[in-house]
Amino acid sequence: MKLSILRSAFVATSTLRNHPAQLADRYQNIRKMACASSSTKVSAVPELCVFDLDACLWDQEMFEMSAMPSKTLKGDLNGKGEGVLGVYSGRDLIKLHKGSLIALQEHAAGSHPGMKIALASSADTPFAEKVGCAALKMLEVVPGMTVWDLLMRDWDNVDVNQIGRQPPLSSNKARSHFPRLKEATGIRYDRMLFFDDCNWGDHCGMVAAACKEDDSGVGVATLRTPRGLGEREWRMGLKKYAEQAASLN
Repeated sequence: MKLSILRSAFVATSTLRNHPAQLADRYQNIRKMACASSSTKVSAVPELCVFDLDACLWDQEMFEMSAMPSKTLKGDLNGKGEGVLGVYSGRDLIKLHKGSLIALQEHAAGSHPGMKIALASSADTPFAEKVGCAALKMLEVVPGMTVWDLLMRDWDNVDVNQIGRQPPLSSNKARSHFPRLKEATGIRYDRMLFFDDCNWGDHCGMVAAACKEDDSGVGVATLRTPRGLGEREWRMGLKKYAEQAASLN
């Protein structure tokens, strides 16, 4: 059943990527739904929570990985049952940080109504992108639901994630990843929350400075996670966004 769901999601997204007009239509529908669901009052919960991957959502850097993930490590998923909590790339084990797993589990359970999630990663090489995408389709949030399953659930099986730095993406998330996320989702910058380790450049600072709305002058709420996304950082990010939202009401 799980394999069937993954295959359906992959086929749907891949098919759309091969038909730009259809993909544009799906993006347009997503944007319409986002506009329809927006209210005048800004919610204390971000409409879009964006995660960096390497050294933020999980503990490894994909450019350092030597092989496509294949072998898995099973264990306790934060009290939610046994599932895939790690995948091996050669001898390297890729695992979600504790706060990442908590964040994704809360989202899966609907603990933050109105919030959707997406990824913004500047993975260095095409191979690093492939390793990351494979890991997303193997690591589980709860038994039977992978990180990729959860991402696809939010967007009706359309891949809005921005992973890599090959054109039209770049190493600058403020110039490429976030404008494309806004275009794909229809969600305003001042309704977004972004987590990034910022160990290889101040992505949070660049996104916060460049990705702002003209009418409010406010942009993406950001939080640096230099040691990875822990539970403390997850709560701090939600609080920071809530405070920003309150200032807009």
